[in-house]
Amino acid sequence: MKLRSSRPAAALSAFLSAAVLLSACTSGENTTAPPAGEQTPPAAEAKKEKTDGGEIIWAYLSDPQGFSDLWATTTTSSEINDLVTSSLYHYSTKQDLDPDLAVGQPTFSDDKKEMTVKIRTDAKYTDGQPVTADDVVFTYNVALSPDYKGPRKGVFEQLAKVEKVDEATIKFTFKQPFASFIDLMAYNILPKHILGETPVKDMDKAPFIKQPVGSGPYKLEEWKQGQYLRLVRNENYYGGKPAVEKVTVKIIPDANSIMAQLQTGEVNASTVPADNLAVIEQYAKTSGKIKLQKGIKSSTYLYVAWNLTNPLFQDKKVRQALTMAIDRQGIVDGVQEGQGVIVHSQTPPTYWSYTENVPKFPFDAEKAKAILAEAGWKDSDGDTILDKDGKKFEFEMQVNQGNKVREKAVTVIQQQLKKIGISVQPRVVEGSAFSKNFQSKQFESIFYGWNISGDPNPKGIWHSAEIEHGLNTVTYKNPEVDKLIDEDLQTFDTNKRKELLGKIDALIAEDQPYTFLYSPTTTVAYPANLEGFNPARDSLREVEKWYFTK
Repeated sequence: MKLRSSRPAAALSAFLSAAVLLSACTSGENTTAPPAGEQTPPAAEAKKEKTDGGEIIWAYLSDPQGFSDLWATTTTSSEINDLVTSSLYHYSTKQDLDPDLAVGQPTFSDDKKEMTVKIRTDAKYTDGQPVTADDVVFTYNVALSPDYKGPRKGVFEQLAKVEKVDEATIKFTFKQPFASFIDLMAYNILPKHILGETPVKDMDKAPFIKQPVGSGPYKLEEWKQGQYLRLVRNENYYGGKPAVEKVTVKIIPDANSIMAQLQTGEVNASTVPADNLAVIEQYAKTSGKIKLQKGIKSSTYLYVAWNLTNPLFQDKKVRQALTMAIDRQGIVDGVQEGQGVIVHSQTPPTYWSYTENVPKFPFDAEKAKAILAEAGWKDSDGDTILDKDGKKFEFEMQVNQGNKVREKAVTVIQQQLKKIGISVQPRVVEGSAFSKNFQSKQFESIFYGWNISGDPNPKGIWHSAEIEHGLNTVTYKNPEVDKLIDEDLQTFDTNKRKELLGKIDALIAEDQPYTFLYSPTTTVAYPANLEGFNPARDSLREVEKWYFTK
């Protein structure tokens, strides 16, 4: 399971819509998102003759963290990184492996401890140097180094060594059979000729992280932090020269401003926030300048994370009550404009391992109050706020700046919890600081989202081994969950894995370390004369396949 924080980016399907209606205290009329593939056509059909050139102008709420998957965790970072760098494989829409630098699928020894990957030999970096098997070995040895302290360290725990067999063959040796091997395959390959002399402990601060030399379909021409990134196509890209000449990524820390620029042409492609959808649909019809792709499903879910080191959240009954006090369907209907489905545990509905057979805590404010009273939380002084042993039930909830949908959702949650005697202080935090606070556990509660790809094993978030340096930032500990995660990682039988992963989901749902909210669907706007957009993909994924027509 390759994890990316739901991007603090304005354009994202899953999590980000921009501003929202604040009408979600109770469930409204349930609406259904249109099926994937539905489009709002432009006023007049453009001719379909393919042209060479043109520019995509996209926008995110905040800058990427840098050009290495080993240190960056936001979806903004990964999407831009994928344009500039290459990896052995990409993930398909079905979470299978699509070869990138690799040729064909990995092959295994009989005992499943050795995996061999063949690579192409015609790929080059934009400085003219070839991408080699030595680069692949170098990259994975960075991840295996004891000096690597990045957030992905746990992903590589079962990898014993990586060796070059010949110029086109790499052998991966595992400590034991590792069913989640696909999670290792999508990391960008680092150039040894540039970074080979850089100490691993200093690599995340190397100039390369901000000024990369990659082998992807585009290359970074300029990055003015807080303003824009300008990418130009890699004329010698081994996958074929992209038709779109330039991709400009603007940094605009307010989603409503992005929608305004979409209508003025200063941005010409974007994910459309739920609260702006009606306006943008009307603009598409009247202007003929853009068209919309609706109902794009995602492997994303949004949640409220409870920091389990805080005494307020250490009783799972209390956490269950918090979930029951939040009208999640109301948030989907009123804040997300119906574009999403409620989730009850940590596996997105798009995954093959998804199960509905987990404990559920439906909206019931009165029952939530009763559970809290049983746990000792009562309003003993008549100030409308629950208290216990002299401590008030009050806490801060962080949300990333510029994502108006999330900000509104947090306000709705604040109102709903207030009704049962809990005081929530929303805190809107700038995007990069928000990500840092999450990763360093500097929060009481936080409204966030995961964009999940790759294998469904959830070790990266939920195993106790991931607390110190990984992404288990709520400090969740359940020995049975640890045991099942470890067992699943050594199981190659799909049916058995589905059973194990279902048990993991059920235990996590019971514990409610997050209040799992919903998995959104998304709408993307793009120029009326643009073709090649994959209706199963959101944002800038596969932009190298897009082209303008005349």
